[in-house]
Amino acid sequence: MSETDETVENTTVVIVGGGVAGLALGTFLLRDGIDCVVLERQSRQYVEQRQRAGVVDSRAARVFRERGLADRVLGGVPFEPLLNFRVDGETRPLAYATDDHGDGRFCPQQVLVRNLIDVFLGEGGDLRFEAEDVTPEDVDGPRPRVRYRDGAGVTHTLDCAYVAGCDGDHGVSRASIPEGILTRHSHEYGYAWLTVLADAPANHQSMMAIHERGFAGQFARGPLASRFYLQCPLDTAVEEWTDDRVWEEVEARFGEPVAVRGPITAKTLVPLRSVVHAPMTYGRLYLLGDAAHLVPPMSAKGMNLALHDADVFAAAVLRKVSEGDASLLEAYSATCLKHVWNYQAFAAWFTDLMHDAGDVSYRGEFRRRLARAEFERLHGSESANRLFGEFLTGLN
Repeated sequence: MSETDETVENTTVVIVGGGVAGLALGTFLLRDGIDCVVLERQSRQYVEQRQRAGVVDSRAARVFRERGLADRVLGGVPFEPLLNFRVDGETRPLAYATDDHGDGRFCPQQVLVRNLIDVFLGEGGDLRFEAEDVTPEDVDGPRPRVRYRDGAGVTHTLDCAYVAGCDGDHGVSRASIPEGILTRHSHEYGYAWLTVLADAPANHQSMMAIHERGFAGQFARGPLASRFYLQCPLDTAVEEWTDDRVWEEVEARFGEPVAVRGPITAKTLVPLRSVVHAPMTYGRLYLLGDAAHLVPPMSAKGMNLALHDADVFAAAVLRKVSEGDASLLEAYSATCLKHVWNYQAFAAWFTDLMHDAGDVSYRGEFRRRLARAEFERLHGSESANRLFGEFLTGLN
Protein backbone atom coordinates (compact mmCIF):
# COMPACT_ATOMS: atom_id res chain seq x y z
CA MET A 1 0.00 0.00 0.00
CA SER A 2 1.44 3.38 -0.99
CA GLU A 3 1.47 6.49 1.18
CA THR A 4 -1.26 8.02 -0.96
CA ASP A 5 -3.66 5.15 -0.28
CA GLU A 6 -6.49 5.61 2.19
CA THR A 7 -8.51 3.08 4.14
CA VAL A 8 -12.12 3.64 5.18
CA GLU A 9 -13.65 1.76 8.13
CA ASN A 10 -16.81 1.90 10.21
CA THR A 11 -17.24 1.70 13.96
CA THR A 12 -19.68 2.97 16.58
CA VAL A 13 -17.33 5.10 18.71
CA VAL A 14 -13.95 6.57 17.89
CA ILE A 15 -12.06 7.35 21.08
CA VAL A 16 -9.34 9.96 20.68
CA GLY A 17 -6.73 9.47 23.40
CA GLY A 18 -5.37 6.39 25.14
CA GLY A 19 -5.09 7.67 28.70
CA VAL A 20 -7.27 6.72 31.65
CA ALA A 21 -10.51 8.20 30.25
CA GLY A 22 -10.09 6.72 26.77
CA LEU A 23 -8.98 3.27 27.86
CA ALA A 24 -11.61 2.99 30.58
CA LEU A 25 -14.30 4.05 28.12
CA GLY A 26 -13.05 1.61 25.49
CA THR A 27 -13.04 -1.23 28.00
CA PHE A 28 -16.54 -0.39 29.24
CA LEU A 29 -17.90 -0.23 25.67
CA LEU A 30 -16.18 -3.46 24.70
CA ARG A 31 -17.73 -5.24 27.67
CA ASP A 32 -21.13 -3.89 26.62
CA GLY A 33 -20.68 -5.31 23.13
CA ILE A 34 -20.21 -1.92 21.46
CA ASP A 35 -17.45 -1.68 18.87
CA CYS A 36 -14.94 1.14 19.16
CA VAL A 37 -11.47 2.20 18.09
CA VAL A 38 -8.99 3.95 20.40
CA LEU A 39 -6.46 6.26 18.74
CA GLU A 40 -3.35 7.26 20.72
CA ARG A 41 -0.71 9.66 19.45
CA GLN A 42 2.15 8.24 21.51
CA SER A 43 3.79 4.81 21.45
CA ARG A 44 2.67 2.04 23.78
CA GLN A 45 5.96 2.20 25.65
CA TYR A 46 5.59 5.94 26.24
CA VAL A 47 2.00 5.62 27.45
CA GLU A 48 2.75 2.77 29.84
CA GLN A 49 5.72 4.55 31.40
CA ARG A 50 4.21 8.05 31.65
CA GLN A 51 4.60 8.97 35.33
CA ARG A 52 1.53 10.55 36.90
CA ALA A 53 0.02 10.48 40.34
CA GLY A 54 -3.12 8.50 40.95
CA VAL A 55 -5.73 7.83 43.58
CA VAL A 56 -8.76 5.75 42.60
CA ASP A 57 -11.49 6.77 45.03
CA SER A 58 -14.24 4.48 46.31
CA ARG A 59 -16.80 5.57 43.72
CA ALA A 60 -14.42 4.87 40.84
CA ALA A 61 -13.36 1.55 42.35
CA ARG A 62 -17.01 0.49 42.42
CA VAL A 63 -17.40 1.36 38.73
CA PHE A 64 -14.70 -1.19 37.95
CA ARG A 65 -16.08 -3.70 40.41
CA GLU A 66 -19.60 -3.52 38.96
CA ARG A 67 -18.14 -4.38 35.55
CA GLY A 68 -16.07 -7.27 36.90
CA LEU A 69 -12.81 -5.42 36.30
CA ALA A 70 -11.56 -4.44 39.75
CA ASP A 71 -9.26 -7.44 40.28
CA ARG A 72 -7.75 -7.03 36.81
CA VAL A 73 -7.14 -3.30 36.56
CA LEU A 74 -6.82 -1.88 40.08
CA GLY A 75 -3.26 -2.23 41.17
CA GLY A 76 -1.75 -0.17 43.92
CA VAL A 77 -2.28 -0.20 47.66
CA PRO A 78 -5.65 0.09 49.45
CA PHE A 79 -5.56 3.19 51.60
CA GLU A 80 -6.75 3.48 55.13
CA PRO A 81 -8.97 6.46 55.99
CA LEU A 82 -6.08 8.49 57.37
CA LEU A 83 -4.21 11.52 56.06
CA ASN A 84 -0.76 12.26 57.43
CA PHE A 85 0.04 15.91 58.06
CA ARG A 86 3.01 17.79 59.44
CA VAL A 87 1.90 21.17 60.78
CA ASP A 88 4.73 23.53 61.70
CA GLY A 89 7.01 20.51 62.07
CA GLU A 90 4.65 18.45 64.26
CA THR A 91 2.77 15.33 63.19
CA ARG A 92 -1.02 15.76 62.99
CA PRO A 93 -2.69 12.66 61.52
CA LEU A 94 -6.32 13.06 60.46
CA ALA A 95 -8.62 10.06 60.49
CA TYR A 96 -11.76 10.70 58.45
CA ALA A 97 -15.14 8.98 58.41
CA THR A 98 -15.94 6.66 55.49
CA ASP A 99 -19.04 4.75 56.71
CA ASP A 100 -17.47 1.51 55.44
CA HIS A 101 -16.83 3.02 51.99
CA GLY A 102 -13.06 3.19 52.26
CA ASP A 103 -12.26 0.88 49.34
CA GLY A 104 -10.18 3.29 47.25
CA ARG A 105 -6.62 2.67 46.09
CA PHE A 106 -3.35 4.49 45.73
CA CYS A 107 -2.88 3.54 42.09
CA PRO A 108 -0.38 5.46 39.91
CA GLN A 109 -1.88 6.26 36.53
CA GLN A 110 0.71 4.26 34.62
CA VAL A 111 -0.30 1.14 36.58
CA LEU A 112 -3.99 1.67 35.80
CA VAL A 113 -3.22 2.50 32.15
CA ARG A 114 -1.00 -0.55 31.72
CA ASN A 115 -3.65 -2.82 33.21
CA LEU A 116 -6.42 -1.30 31.09
CA ILE A 117 -4.32 -1.79 27.95
CA ASP A 118 -3.79 -5.45 28.81
CA VAL A 119 -7.50 -6.02 29.44
CA PHE A 120 -8.67 -4.06 26.39
CA LEU A 121 -6.30 -5.79 23.99
CA GLY A 122 -6.79 -9.16 25.67
CA GLU A 123 -10.53 -8.95 25.07
CA GLY A 124 -10.12 -8.06 21.41
CA GLY A 125 -10.13 -4.27 21.60
CA ASP A 126 -8.84 -2.11 18.72
CA LEU A 127 -6.12 0.19 20.07
CA ARG A 128 -3.90 2.03 17.60
CA PHE A 129 -0.74 3.68 18.89
CA GLU A 130 1.32 6.32 17.07
CA ALA A 131 -1.73 7.71 15.30
CA GLU A 132 -0.62 11.04 13.82
CA ASP A 133 -2.56 14.04 12.55
CA VAL A 134 -5.82 12.87 14.15
CA THR A 135 -8.65 15.05 12.82
CA PRO A 136 -12.32 14.81 13.84
CA GLU A 137 -14.62 15.91 10.99
CA ASP A 138 -18.37 16.56 10.56
CA VAL A 139 -19.00 15.99 14.27
CA ASP A 140 -22.11 18.19 14.04
CA GLY A 141 -23.62 15.94 11.37
CA PRO A 142 -25.36 12.56 11.48
CA ARG A 143 -22.23 10.54 10.71
CA PRO A 144 -18.90 11.98 11.93
CA ARG A 145 -15.53 10.71 10.84
CA VAL A 146 -12.02 10.79 12.23
CA ARG A 147 -8.98 10.81 9.98
CA TYR A 148 -5.46 9.92 11.06
CA ARG A 149 -2.14 8.82 9.59
CA ASP A 150 -0.32 5.70 10.79
CA GLY A 151 3.42 5.16 11.16
CA ALA A 152 3.70 3.97 7.57
CA GLY A 153 2.18 7.19 6.27
CA VAL A 154 -1.15 5.62 5.32
CA THR A 155 -4.22 7.80 5.92
CA HIS A 156 -7.19 6.12 7.61
CA THR A 157 -10.78 7.34 7.81
CA LEU A 158 -13.03 6.02 10.56
CA ASP A 159 -16.74 6.64 10.01
CA CYS A 160 -18.61 6.46 13.30
CA ALA A 161 -21.71 7.37 15.25
CA TYR A 162 -19.89 9.19 18.06
CA VAL A 163 -16.49 10.69 18.80
CA ALA A 164 -15.18 10.64 22.38
CA GLY A 165 -12.52 13.30 22.97
CA CYS A 166 -10.27 11.88 25.69
CA ASP A 167 -7.03 13.54 24.57
CA GLY A 168 -6.47 16.02 27.36
CA ASP A 169 -6.30 19.77 27.76
CA HIS A 170 -4.12 20.33 24.69
CA GLY A 171 -5.66 17.69 22.43
CA VAL A 172 -7.28 18.01 19.03
CA SER A 173 -10.80 17.09 20.17
CA ARG A 174 -11.76 20.28 21.98
CA ALA A 175 -9.70 22.33 19.50
CA SER A 176 -11.89 20.99 16.67
CA ILE A 177 -15.00 22.64 18.15
CA PRO A 178 -15.78 25.99 16.46
CA GLU A 179 -15.03 29.13 18.41
CA GLY A 180 -17.95 30.48 20.40
CA ILE A 181 -19.53 27.11 21.19
CA LEU A 182 -17.82 26.43 24.51
CA THR A 183 -17.50 28.66 27.55
CA ARG A 184 -14.28 28.35 29.51
CA HIS A 185 -14.59 28.89 33.26
CA SER A 186 -11.25 29.10 35.05
CA HIS A 187 -9.59 30.07 38.30
CA GLU A 188 -5.87 30.67 38.87
CA TYR A 189 -4.65 30.01 42.41
CA GLY A 190 -1.67 32.37 42.21
CA TYR A 191 1.10 29.86 42.91
CA ALA A 192 2.69 26.76 41.45
CA TRP A 193 4.01 23.42 42.61
CA LEU A 194 7.54 22.34 41.93
CA THR A 195 7.08 18.60 41.41
CA VAL A 196 10.15 16.47 42.02
CA LEU A 197 10.59 12.76 41.35
CA ALA A 198 13.40 11.23 43.40
CA ASP A 199 14.81 7.84 44.30
CA ALA A 200 13.87 8.31 47.93
CA PRO A 201 11.59 5.85 49.76
CA ALA A 202 8.71 7.34 51.72
CA ASN A 203 8.02 6.56 55.37
CA HIS A 204 4.27 6.82 54.66
CA GLN A 205 2.14 6.37 51.56
CA SER A 206 1.56 10.11 51.75
CA MET A 207 2.57 13.05 53.90
CA MET A 208 1.58 16.72 53.58
CA ALA A 209 3.12 19.68 55.36
CA ILE A 210 1.61 23.04 56.36
CA HIS A 211 4.43 25.47 57.07
CA GLU A 212 5.12 29.20 57.00
CA ARG A 213 7.48 28.62 54.05
CA GLY A 214 4.65 27.03 52.06
CA PHE A 215 2.96 23.70 51.38
CA ALA A 216 4.99 20.53 50.83
CA GLY A 217 3.97 16.99 50.01
CA GLN A 218 5.60 13.59 49.69
CA PHE A 219 3.82 10.67 48.02
CA ALA A 220 5.24 7.19 47.54
CA ARG A 221 5.86 6.03 43.98
CA GLY A 222 6.58 2.41 44.71
CA PRO A 223 8.88 1.15 47.49
CA LEU A 224 11.99 3.06 46.41
CA ALA A 225 10.81 6.39 44.99
CA SER A 226 8.77 9.44 45.98
CA ARG A 227 7.12 12.40 44.32
CA PHE A 228 7.68 15.64 46.24
CA TYR A 229 5.66 18.84 45.85
CA LEU A 230 6.78 22.29 46.93
CA GLN A 231 4.60 25.41 46.75
CA CYS A 232 6.45 28.21 44.99
CA PRO A 233 5.76 31.52 43.19
CA LEU A 234 4.49 31.42 39.63
CA ASP A 235 7.60 33.22 38.35
CA THR A 236 9.94 30.55 39.72
CA ALA A 237 12.25 28.92 37.18
CA VAL A 238 13.00 25.22 37.55
CA GLU A 239 16.69 26.02 37.08
CA GLU A 240 16.64 27.95 40.36
CA TRP A 241 15.91 24.74 42.23
CA THR A 242 19.18 22.88 42.59
CA ASP A 243 19.04 19.42 44.13
CA ASP A 244 20.52 20.74 47.38
CA ARG A 245 17.94 23.52 47.54
CA VAL A 246 15.11 21.02 46.99
CA TRP A 247 16.24 18.79 49.84
CA GLU A 248 16.83 21.73 52.16
CA GLU A 249 13.35 23.10 51.48
CA VAL A 250 11.69 19.70 51.90
CA GLU A 251 13.38 19.22 55.26
CA ALA A 252 12.54 22.75 56.39
CA ARG A 253 8.84 22.44 55.59
CA PHE A 254 8.47 18.95 57.03
CA GLY A 255 10.57 19.87 60.06
CA GLU A 256 12.58 16.66 59.93
CA PRO A 257 15.45 15.19 57.90
CA VAL A 258 14.78 13.25 54.72
CA ALA A 259 15.62 9.59 55.36
CA VAL A 260 17.38 9.19 51.99
CA ARG A 261 18.51 12.03 49.73
CA GLY A 262 18.41 9.90 46.62
CA PRO A 263 19.04 11.06 43.04
CA ILE A 264 16.45 13.49 41.69
CA THR A 265 15.30 12.25 38.28
CA ALA A 266 12.77 14.91 37.23
CA LYS A 267 11.65 18.45 38.11
CA THR A 268 8.59 20.20 36.69
CA LEU A 269 6.74 23.40 37.49
CA VAL A 270 2.92 23.08 37.62
CA PRO A 271 0.81 26.25 38.03
CA LEU A 272 -2.31 25.39 40.02
CA ARG A 273 -5.62 26.15 38.30
CA SER A 274 -9.18 24.96 37.91
CA VAL A 275 -10.84 24.87 34.47
CA VAL A 276 -14.27 23.78 33.22
CA HIS A 277 -15.39 23.87 29.58
CA ALA A 278 -19.13 23.86 29.02
CA PRO A 279 -21.01 22.25 27.46
CA MET A 280 -19.07 18.98 27.28
CA THR A 281 -20.62 18.12 23.91
CA TYR A 282 -20.81 19.49 20.40
CA GLY A 283 -22.94 17.56 17.96
CA ARG A 284 -21.74 13.96 18.21
CA LEU A 285 -18.43 14.88 19.84
CA TYR A 286 -18.29 14.28 23.58
CA LEU A 287 -15.47 15.57 25.80
CA LEU A 288 -14.17 13.46 28.68
CA GLY A 289 -11.56 13.98 31.38
CA ASP A 290 -8.95 16.72 31.02
CA ALA A 291 -10.35 17.67 27.61
CA ALA A 292 -13.33 19.08 29.50
CA HIS A 293 -12.05 20.00 32.97
CA LEU A 294 -8.96 20.36 35.14
CA VAL A 295 -8.74 20.31 38.93
CA PRO A 296 -5.69 21.18 41.04
CA PRO A 297 -3.69 18.07 42.02
CA MET A 298 -4.25 18.83 45.72
CA SER A 299 -7.71 17.26 45.43
CA ALA A 300 -6.59 13.97 43.80
CA LYS A 301 -9.80 14.09 41.73
CA GLY A 302 -8.61 14.54 38.15
CA MET A 303 -8.44 10.83 37.33
CA ASN A 304 -11.67 10.13 39.18
CA LEU A 305 -13.58 12.79 37.27
CA ALA A 306 -12.30 11.23 34.04
CA LEU A 307 -13.52 7.80 35.15
CA HIS A 308 -16.91 9.27 36.05
CA ASP A 309 -17.20 10.78 32.57
CA ALA A 310 -16.33 7.42 30.99
CA ASP A 311 -18.90 5.62 33.12
CA VAL A 312 -21.67 8.10 32.24
CA PHE A 313 -20.86 8.15 28.52
CA ALA A 314 -20.60 4.36 28.23
CA ALA A 315 -24.00 3.93 29.89
CA ALA A 316 -25.49 6.56 27.56
CA VAL A 317 -24.16 4.89 24.40
CA LEU A 318 -25.37 1.49 25.58
CA ARG A 319 -28.87 2.87 26.18
CA LYS A 320 -28.95 4.37 22.68
CA VAL A 321 -27.55 1.31 20.91
CA SER A 322 -29.61 -1.29 22.78
CA GLU A 323 -32.89 0.59 23.25
CA GLY A 324 -32.81 3.46 20.78
CA ASP A 325 -33.15 5.88 23.71
CA ALA A 326 -30.93 8.97 23.34
CA SER A 327 -32.00 10.63 26.58
CA LEU A 328 -28.80 9.79 28.47
CA LEU A 329 -26.66 11.06 25.61
CA GLU A 330 -28.66 14.28 25.54
CA ALA A 331 -28.17 14.65 29.29
CA TYR A 332 -24.47 13.71 29.23
CA SER A 333 -23.07 17.22 29.63
CA ALA A 334 -25.52 18.28 32.34
CA THR A 335 -25.01 15.01 34.24
CA CYS A 336 -21.23 15.29 34.19
CA LEU A 337 -21.05 19.01 34.87
CA LYS A 338 -23.15 18.69 38.01
CA HIS A 339 -20.61 16.19 39.31
CA VAL A 340 -17.64 18.23 38.04
CA TRP A 341 -18.73 21.45 39.73
CA ASN A 342 -19.37 19.63 43.00
CA TYR A 343 -15.78 18.37 43.03
CA GLN A 344 -14.36 21.62 41.71
CA ALA A 345 -15.86 23.21 44.82
CA PHE A 346 -14.16 20.62 47.02
CA ALA A 347 -10.86 20.94 45.15
CA ALA A 348 -10.84 24.73 45.46
CA TRP A 349 -11.70 24.60 49.16
CA PHE A 350 -9.07 21.99 50.02
CA THR A 351 -6.40 23.66 47.90
CA ASP A 352 -7.03 27.03 49.55
CA LEU A 353 -7.05 25.48 53.02
CA MET A 354 -3.71 23.70 52.64
CA HIS A 355 -1.92 26.68 51.09
CA ASP A 356 -3.54 29.60 52.93
CA ALA A 357 -2.71 27.92 56.25
CA GLY A 358 1.01 28.25 55.61
CA ASP A 359 2.81 31.02 53.73
CA VAL A 360 1.11 34.37 54.47
CA SER A 361 2.90 36.13 51.59
CA TYR A 362 0.28 34.86 49.14
CA ARG A 363 -3.05 35.79 50.77
CA GLY A 364 -2.27 37.27 54.16
CA GLU A 365 -2.60 36.57 57.86
CA PHE A 366 -6.41 36.76 57.93
CA ARG A 367 -6.74 33.92 55.40
CA ARG A 368 -4.08 31.94 57.26
CA ARG A 369 -6.09 32.07 60.47
CA LEU A 370 -9.29 31.12 58.66
CA ALA A 371 -7.57 28.12 57.08
CA ARG A 372 -6.11 27.02 60.41
CA ALA A 373 -9.59 27.19 61.96
CA GLU A 374 -11.03 25.07 59.16
CA PHE A 375 -8.23 22.53 59.56
CA GLU A 376 -8.95 22.23 63.29
CA ARG A 377 -12.66 21.79 62.53
CA LEU A 378 -11.86 18.63 60.56
CA HIS A 379 -10.32 17.21 63.73
CA GLY A 380 -12.98 18.40 66.15
CA SER A 381 -16.31 18.32 64.30
CA GLU A 382 -17.89 14.98 63.42
CA SER A 383 -20.12 16.51 60.76
CA ALA A 384 -17.24 18.40 59.10
CA ASN A 385 -15.09 15.30 59.19
CA ARG A 386 -17.87 13.16 57.67
CA LEU A 387 -18.44 15.61 54.81
CA PHE A 388 -14.69 15.65 54.15
CA GLY A 389 -14.73 11.85 54.02
CA GLU A 390 -17.60 11.88 51.53
CA PHE A 391 -15.56 13.96 49.13
CA LEU A 392 -12.38 11.95 49.55
CA THR A 393 -14.23 8.71 48.81
CA GLY A 394 -16.05 10.28 45.86
CA LEU A 395 -19.46 9.47 47.29
CA ASN A 396 -20.78 12.95 48.02
